[in-house]
Amino acid sequence: MSIITNPIRDTLTPETLGLIAAVHSAGSMAAAARQLGVVPSALTYRIRLVEDALDVLLFDRSSRQAKLTAAGRELLREGDRLLTELDAVANRVKRVATGWEPELTLAVDRVISRTTVMELCEAFFSLDPPTRLRIRSEALSGTLQALTSGQADLAIGVAMEPATDRSVQSKPLGSIPFVYAVAPHHPLASAPEPLTDAMLMQHRAVAVADSVQRGSGLTVGLMGGQNIFTVPGMQEKLDAQLRGLGVGFLPEYLARPHITAGRLVEKRVQRPTRTVAPSYAWRRHDDLPTGRALQWWLEQLARPATRQALLSYDQIR
Repeated sequence: MSIITNPIRDTLTPETLGLIAAVHSAGSMAAAARQLGVVPSALTYRIRLVEDALDVLLFDRSSRQAKLTAAGRELLREGDRLLTELDAVANRVKRVATGWEPELTLAVDRVISRTTVMELCEAFFSLDPPTRLRIRSEALSGTLQALTSGQADLAIGVAMEPATDRSVQSKPLGSIPFVYAVAPHHPLASAPEPLTDAMLMQHRAVAVADSVQRGSGLTVGLMGGQNIFTVPGMQEKLDAQLRGLGVGFLPEYLARPHITAGRLVEKRVQRPTRTVAPSYAWRRHDDLPTGRALQWWLEQLARPATRQALLSYDQIR
């Protein structure tokens, strides 16, 4: 097998970056050579190799002092950053060998409390793990699809039952009751209860878009032919209904403070009371042990207080 060489990569090593930094610090090739215990000509030769490989001058040799050129300053600045990253990678590799995943991606449904998710992230990072954390914001069937398609390692707030895939494990989070709410100045605010489907059909509904990337996605609580205002998330849905731009069901934990303050009006409808029972799901690989980062998140989700907080704005106790 042939080995492909790269003159720049072969020449620009951590050792040569250290030599350039030494010359800059000492102020001259000769002084740096004395500090390093090498022959000045050998030091000069090594730096010339770097300059030839990059086709730039790193030092201004017009005076007795070895002053960095603009290119030399940039190389030294970026070199320091690269050396720091190399140290970080070395530490990460050592710690990943202990069972930590390099990266963990969470698919979080937009009905889940973002405050609680951030509190969990804060607790996770306090462990100083070597695992990078990534969060995907999803909705409806897109939350589960992110997991089953391999784009996420853990899905929180799955609104539908996972398919009969033995590699996908799931457990219930709890239940979220929804209430039908309208703005006080909306025509339905003063309409007689219970509101019939015929009455609802006359008004625009606000719906959260399904984030599924393939397929048509889910529609929940909507009637065929109804005018729909589609928004990206639950917070946007709340804002739209507060402004009277449409009506619809909202999670009770999200709507109740505004109902109490008079910014929303709760209405009884003829339609069945809506309650969502989301779950959390993850993939199990028979040939691999569960990574320590995923284990930590699963341990948190096994706690009733954590599950309750994820389905409301309550703080984790």
